[in-house]
This record gives sequence, C-alpha cells and structure tokens, in this order.
Amino acid sequence: MRIDAEGLRHRSLNEQIHAAVDQGTANITVDNLRGQRYLGAGLNAPTRLTLNGVPGNDLGVFMNGAELIVNGNVQDGVGNTMNAGKITVHGRAGDVLAHSMRGGKVFVRGDVGYRAGIHMKAYHERFPVVIIGGTAGDYLGEYMAGGLLVVLDLADSKQTPLGACVGTGMHGGTIFLQGRVEAHQLGREVGLDTPGAEDWTVLKPLLTEFCADFSLDPAQLRPDDFVRLSPKSRRPYGNLYAY
Repeated sequence: MRIDAEGLRHRSLNEQIHAAVDQGTANITVDNLRGQRYLGAGLNAPTRLTLNGVPGNDLGVFMNGAELIVNGNVQDGVGNTMNAGKITVHGRAGDVLAHSMRGGKVFVRGDVGYRAGIHMKAYHERFPVVIIGGTAGDYLGEYMAGGLLVVLDLADSKQTPLGACVGTGMHGGTIFLQGRVEAHQLGREVGLDTPGAEDWTVLKPLLTEFCADFSLDPAQLRPDDFVRLSPKSRRPYGNLYAY
C-alpha cells in the first residue's frame, strides 16, 4: 500500500496508517512527508512502514512491534517510550532520541542531537538498543537506567565532535563509544574502561546488523577501538534525595 502525505495533517495521515494496519496490510509506504507527527504511534502489528521525507516529532512513540524505515532525516523524540520493534533512519535525527525507550532497536546512520538515550531503561525481557552511526550532542545517556547505547562516529565530516556531560546521572545500562573520549566530556556518575570479550559477544551481532542495514563494512569496527561507560552507582543521588 502507498500513501501520498502531501498536504495531509498528521491526524488524517495516522488514521489512514492505522486503518491499513487493522486491515492486515503488511507493507505501507508513505511519500512526501513534511513533519507529520506521531507516525507509528502505538502500532502493535509487525507491519513495515517505509517513510520517504522527514517525519515529525515522536516517530514510533509507544510502538509495540512495527518496523519503520526512514529514507531521510527525522525530527525530535524518535522512539519515545518505545516498547518493541525497530526504527532505521538513513539520515540524521534531532534531540531526545529514544527518550524513556523500553525495548526494541533504533538505528541512525548519521548524527543525533542533544540528550539521546535519556531515561532509557530495561525490564525483564525488554532491552532497548540504540546505535548511532555519527556523533551525538550533549547529555548523551542522561539518567540512563538500562539498555545499550552505541556511538560509532562514522560521519564523513569530523566537524561535529561528541558532546559534553555524557552519562550524567546514569545509573544503569551501558554506553559504548568508538574512538577516544576525554574525561571532561563525561558526567561524574560514569566510569570509563575497556570492553572485554563478553562485551564484544553482545556488540558484534548488533553492529553486523547495523552495517547490513546501511551497506557498511563491519570489518571497520574493531573491539580495540571502543571504550565502555558504565555507572559507578545505581543510586548516584541517594545522598541528595534520601534521608
């Protein structure tokens, strides 16, 4: 099924998408997107949405299993409180990527904005994975509570370095960064070390999947090029807010 989004408001477009999903449509392509919001919101079925243009804020919010493929850039809040499914972005993403994400995967080929991975969390079988092909702005992984966040810094231009305050307030989960990171870029709540063989066992299949999605060579991603950030405490502010 194909939908032309030219001139459609977000409510009308989402109604068409959800109606098609309810009828059992497995593949939907949406053309000419111009910032329409909430695409894929709450979708439970294993439908594949191919999105051409620029989706608006909160792409895939509360999503429970669909697959979204974006041939372009995306705005803010991609994967907000997402439970399951996969979002693949063949461009850049705005701020608060994967805010409070609880499961599924978000892959972004290019750079992302501020506060990517804020409040990410994992629970039982739900485990969120975010892989960023470029770099990320300030406060990456802020208050992160679970899951896996990876920044590869593969952007063609090196003019946008990794931001500051990485892992501020982090109390769960793991962040992997390819390349060097300076101590002044890190929040006080995280520790920096070298990934081990067990880490690479987890990372390798995810990186292979990421490279396959974007036609990249996985051989360029080597274990020795990564550093691992993990929280120093599960209650970093316990002395401030508990008595």
